[in-house]
Amino acid sequence: MISLRFHQKLDQFELNIDADIPATGITAIFGRSGAGKTSVINAISGLQNPTSGRITKDDHVLFDSELGINQPIEKRKIGYVFQEARLFPHYKVKGNLLYGVKGKVDAKKLEQVVKLLDLSNLLSRYPADLSGGEKQRCAIARALLSEPDILLMDEPLASLDLPRKQEVMPFLERLSSEVNIPILYVTHSMDEILHLADHMLLIEDGRVKEAGDIETLWRSPALAAWHNSNELSTLFKGKVKHRHERYDVTYVEFGSQVGVWMSGIEAQREETLRIRIHASDVSITLEHASDTSIRNILPATIVKLADITDPMAPVSVLLKLGNQHHQNNLNSLDTCLWANITAWAYDDLHLHEGQKVYAQIKGVSLTNRDMARKG
Repeated sequence: MISLRFHQKLDQFELNIDADIPATGITAIFGRSGAGKTSVINAISGLQNPTSGRITKDDHVLFDSELGINQPIEKRKIGYVFQEARLFPHYKVKGNLLYGVKGKVDAKKLEQVVKLLDLSNLLSRYPADLSGGEKQRCAIARALLSEPDILLMDEPLASLDLPRKQEVMPFLERLSSEVNIPILYVTHSMDEILHLADHMLLIEDGRVKEAGDIETLWRSPALAAWHNSNELSTLFKGKVKHRHERYDVTYVEFGSQVGVWMSGIEAQREETLRIRIHASDVSITLEHASDTSIRNILPATIVKLADITDPMAPVSVLLKLGNQHHQNNLNSLDTCLWANITAWAYDDLHLHEGQKVYAQIKGVSLTNRDMARKG
């Protein structure tokens, strides 16, 4: 685990960070421009020194103001991938990859990294002959070959156009499952978070406003402002429980006795999937409908209703799924689901917080396997 407890005075504001980051997977450091995202990873790397506090990776102390510990950059065992690839133009790709290797080259490790990032056909080329996406893959490989304990990535796709981003994205998706070190990924892109991240730190004005797994934070009201109302959605991490004995549908459970039927899923029993449900695909009814083509109808309780500021815009409703809810756990986001309804429906149904309703979920757009599959 990476433990961050530090304070740092910057030109425009102060950074006060208090967070723990898991020892595996990709943690997105997310927030508006100028919130302090890059300053967080710069403090971890040693590129910037906190004013006070403590930064540790497991038992390895990187910085401790009280003990007078400030490990130099070269001893922190950290790989850093910047927005720009920063390759040496006079070295070929192989020379760039090996630049950060200390001691004898591990041929097996080199082969693994080259294969992971599909660089075998690029090794004898110079950076000037590479696309932006190829350069970033080389930069990632070079960082991995330094055998870091932590990999830091500062908006590595920000300088790429859309085709190049799509080129690099599959390789970034593989990092989480194939590289067994924590990866801290700075971004302000919701799309990158959806595809890549397992965890998130939401940074606002130099502080951690929210922290946790992506599924929980994605449906948090704190993150709702980042979603376009037409694209508001909920993520769940669920397990495959069984297939229908007659139809090509699979039941995926993401809470105690709470789950959905999904079509076109080829997954094994107990396999973990990430499910995305668009708020526009969720409707609300006061009674359980029996004469409908919708297969996923779940009992729910209204937790939160957005204020109506525009009668032409959808009203966002946060629902707690399941039958049994005590008042003290209604705010738990484990099985909460966003729904978008019209202001007309909101008024006509007389909806209010705490009300028992039913959520109807359209199966046709319940999940996109290419986008949502995550274990």
